[in-house]
Amino acid sequence: MSVRFILNGKPMRVDDVDPQLSTLNWLRREGLTGTKEGCSEGECGACAVAVVRRNAEGARCFEAINSCLVPLPALDGQTLVTVEGVAGADGALHPVQQAMVERGGSQCGYCTPGFVVSLFCEYYRPGRTTFDPEAISGNLCRCTGYRPILDAGHALGRPGADDPWLTQLRAEATQAWAEPTAVDHAQYGRRFVRPSSLADVFACLANAPDATIIAGGTDLMVRANQSYQQFGTLLSLEAVAELRALGGLGGEAAGTEPLVIGAGVSLSELEDRLGAEPDLPILQELLRLFSSRLIRNRATLGGNLGTASPIGDSAPVLLALDAEVTLAGPDGTRLVPLRDFFRAYRQTALGPGELIVNVRLPRPFPRFQRFYKVSKRVLDDISTVAGAFALDLGPDGRVLALRLAYGGIGATPLVARAAAELAIGRSWTLDTVELVADAMGALGTPIGDHRGSAGYRRAMIVSLWRRFFWETTAAPLEAETRSLDGAAPSR
Repeated sequence: MSVRFILNGKPMRVDDVDPQLSTLNWLRREGLTGTKEGCSEGECGACAVAVVRRNAEGARCFEAINSCLVPLPALDGQTLVTVEGVAGADGALHPVQQAMVERGGSQCGYCTPGFVVSLFCEYYRPGRTTFDPEAISGNLCRCTGYRPILDAGHALGRPGADDPWLTQLRAEATQAWAEPTAVDHAQYGRRFVRPSSLADVFACLANAPDATIIAGGTDLMVRANQSYQQFGTLLSLEAVAELRALGGLGGEAAGTEPLVIGAGVSLSELEDRLGAEPDLPILQELLRLFSSRLIRNRATLGGNLGTASPIGDSAPVLLALDAEVTLAGPDGTRLVPLRDFFRAYRQTALGPGELIVNVRLPRPFPRFQRFYKVSKRVLDDISTVAGAFALDLGPDGRVLALRLAYGGIGATPLVARAAAELAIGRSWTLDTVELVADAMGALGTPIGDHRGSAGYRRAMIVSLWRRFFWETTAAPLEAETRSLDGAAPSR
């Protein structure tokens, strides 16, 4: 079958393509070599392209993704813009390109096309009033330096009402290119299948039990690119409506209903829609540190949990929130506490033919929440250790509920349940904190590697826990500040 999509404003049909071929490699094969290959793992952004998506408010917008991590058949029915398409049909530079030229935003030029595409998406971001530097968080430059590139971003004005790309976005509403639909593409003995319902997913798995499930592809396609792993059948979940639902949003309006996050909701969409949840800041803390915007535009919670990585960022936060996961298979659905989901290294409670449908976060949410990520870089890096903490206190200052969760200190993400129970009923004081700290001395089985020694990881277990105490306790924090500068802190 053919792969059909809109490329730089023109309909495109591809009849002969390997279902596993990345969009990046197809573009370069077709002579669109402005899109570069840098890392092949979604870290450098040299391969950035733009696709059309619907944002949290329902408006259509451009979204930057890593083309090295997207199989070409995944774009069937979609709209794609490469750096070659950014400029006007008459060859005139786009305002983003002009700003990069005028402010010296390019030196060797290798990374420049990716920056231009990311800035292009930011330029058309609905509701934009100022430039958000996070828009280029997934683009790396080794020679120009970021100041002139940021200058270009800050110099961007607003697109005019007759802007041709805005005109196309409005036209998308009347076309069938805007949402992923079912597709079945087979070639060269391999297959890419994108069903549109859970029932069709299970039917596909019944016929092809060895199929490899792909959501955003931000983990799976790295293995294809760097380890040359081949997959007989790729089963994409991107068009399954049941996996893209968000329920229970809206703070008080949601009452006691849990927040239900579909396993296929992209992390960017989740980030955008969490504004309705002011009592859940820990998820915002997580998402700001979860890789880059380019990755979050494709990555999903279900995918991050399904890989069962012991250093996956989302698991500690969701464990601290006492999350449950809904699993579905050909025999029905079941609800599993997330603390029971991880069985061993890269092994989960998923049975044959099962997948994660959603993540459920019970209300009321904890009063005190924190997520800490220890890594070599602040942004766009793998955790050495991650810690998430959730606390509720009674009117008398005693601990009513406490959950401590960690990643990076064992073969699976861990919950320090026994240590947390020691604090229940005790006053939220340094003595209580040290009692719990002593009980966590043997928690986990940390290893030593290039990111940190086993001893360093073990030290971080207690250090992050103490940090949580000081950040959530006003009086001790004032006392600590006085001891440092000899005066009471200003308010």
